[in-house]
Amino acid sequence: MSNSDSDPSNRHRHGSWPPPTDAKPIPPASWAKKTGFKPKFSGETNTSDSGQIINHFPPKVREPEPQPQLDLEAGLVRKPANGVAQSNNVTIPVSVPVVKDQTVKKRRDSDGVPSTNGQGNPAPATDQPPQVRRTARHEEVVDGLVVDDEGLASRHPHMKYELRDSPGLVPISVYGIQHYVSMLGSLILIPLVIVPAMGGSHEETAKVVSTVLLVSGLTTLLHINFGSRLPLIQGPSFVYLAPALALINSPELQALNGNKFQHIMRELQGAIIIGSAFQAFLGYTGLMSLLIGVINPVVVSPTIAAVGLSFFSYGFPLVGTCLEIGAVQILVVIVFSLYLRKISVLGHRIFLIYAIPLGLAITWAYAFLLTEAGIYSYQGCDVNIPASNMLSEHCRKHFSRMKHCRVDTSQALKSSPWFRFPYPLQWGTPVFHWKMAFVMCVVSLITSVDSVGSYHASSLLVASRPPTPGVLSRGIGLEGLSSVLAGLWGTGTGSTTLTENVHTIAVTKMGSRLAVQLGACFLILLSVIGKVGGFIASIPGVMVAGLLCFMWAMLTAWGLSNLRYSEAGSSRNIIIVGLSLFFSLSVPAYFQQYGISPNSNVSVPSYFQPYIVASHGPFHVKYGGLNYVLNTLCSLHMVIAFLVAVILDNTVPGSQQERGVYVWSEPEVARREPAVAKDYELPWRVGRIFRWVKWVGL
Repeated sequence: MSNSDSDPSNRHRHGSWPPPTDAKPIPPASWAKKTGFKPKFSGETNTSDSGQIINHFPPKVREPEPQPQLDLEAGLVRKPANGVAQSNNVTIPVSVPVVKDQTVKKRRDSDGVPSTNGQGNPAPATDQPPQVRRTARHEEVVDGLVVDDEGLASRHPHMKYELRDSPGLVPISVYGIQHYVSMLGSLILIPLVIVPAMGGSHEETAKVVSTVLLVSGLTTLLHINFGSRLPLIQGPSFVYLAPALALINSPELQALNGNKFQHIMRELQGAIIIGSAFQAFLGYTGLMSLLIGVINPVVVSPTIAAVGLSFFSYGFPLVGTCLEIGAVQILVVIVFSLYLRKISVLGHRIFLIYAIPLGLAITWAYAFLLTEAGIYSYQGCDVNIPASNMLSEHCRKHFSRMKHCRVDTSQALKSSPWFRFPYPLQWGTPVFHWKMAFVMCVVSLITSVDSVGSYHASSLLVASRPPTPGVLSRGIGLEGLSSVLAGLWGTGTGSTTLTENVHTIAVTKMGSRLAVQLGACFLILLSVIGKVGGFIASIPGVMVAGLLCFMWAMLTAWGLSNLRYSEAGSSRNIIIVGLSLFFSLSVPAYFQQYGISPNSNVSVPSYFQPYIVASHGPFHVKYGGLNYVLNTLCSLHMVIAFLVAVILDNTVPGSQQERGVYVWSEPEVARREPAVAKDYELPWRVGRIFRWVKWVGL
């Protein structure tokens, strides 16, 4: 090595772009470091996605003298064009071709498609001007992103269309519809659970499904245009499901006689409106910009995972009511999403993208054949007659199988009108109670935590930079307003960013917000066709339970996947996540089982028993409303997981890289860089009207 190369004064340093007048070296803690995306040259070894240890600094080229440890927090390893990595005053030779080959191999093993240059050919390894594209020896694929030698994450190497891309009306429409079809389970399954729990009929279920489709389309359009501006579908979140079931099974509502559906729905509407107004207040006042300082991957991960784990007592017990259909539903979806996930048809992995709708169609056809073959027909028995009115012991014995296994018991499709437009307050005037509203305020905070993780992960896939804290607050505020609309229309849940968005974007490789907007218009069109809601409402309950088992398992995995932005192998993070998940299951179990004797008879099914805690929980004070709030909140798994994780993560010492602290774009940088401004600025010059509100914009 020449003296000029080893002289610190002669080293080439990369400055910021555009370069300032007095160009300085980039700060030691880069954006990628803070975010948790670690270049492969940040240490001597690293673990690939497959668990193999990859040695990025072969021993044969190391200097004989001992090398000092690289300080990940103090400086960033730089790799000049001569293939020598430098950090502070330490010079480390590296073998770049080995790293590139291993990186490509890792991408092929995990995704089945090697990294390309966007034209179907392998990315060239020759040097190019840094203004156009980082060369192969200056970038690494880390967690599905291109990370250059300055630690900055570039675009996802396999995205077909990114945030502002518009390839044409036909392809963008096809991709937009595909985006929503792939998320079909998240959009339609919640109404199929809560409406029967409220005592609603098949016709009322169809109306709620149509309302959900309309509100999801409207709120998605609002969010993409005036919220975070990321291509994120808004819809009924599973975060709202547990508190909704707790409200439905509260003692005062269970004591209602007759058709109690509309009364319970109005109670839910009132609670959702108040809780959503609180979320809008958090966003538009800028308080969310302060709260994001304590919301990091180690907090988001167990909180979202606890949402999926909380329904373990509901999923398979309902599948077991007709095991030969429910188990087939689960197995078909597993085969499509895992064993056939790499099969591509016309460039699309149809089995991975459409695992839910394809699995539903095949299982429904299978159940129809069993029904038509007379497997569930018993002589002299009518499934439309309640079991309590059946005189024959033979019919009472087989009533459960007839009810859950037959696919012709629902009259929702026949009774649904061809056209019906859902309108606000269609169930009546909302009813407001402070105790239920307070529970929903806490739940709205949990949904905001979920959305923070979705904003960050999706922006790394489709945008030039993560959003600013102001843009994040603006998105949370609009989610609150969207949930207010959901409460006025009466969907039974709030409307928030669906956790599945990030997975769908990564699988479909579609990040264009125009595609999601066109898909939202298609959803609004479907909502006014009453037969669509009737068709969805006629899905047998056992098949719904089978799909939910898969969806909740995926939700748990998506939550835990946020740990990839932190040091997942850190003992600190392992202990925090482990404690959060364990206590999120154990503490609610204590509250749910408190005061219930083993032989006690309860009026609700066994899978709804965890949600009647308000009537028997350990908190007993003279204020009945306070009993309801404390017992209900402490029985919600996600609330316990959030409290344990947020306290431990913000009190136990740990470096920013170890914690994976989310780093958002600085407002000054966002306003200076045209690409970032175009990604997040409000359309039609609306942003100029609110320019004085600094905390909800760029």
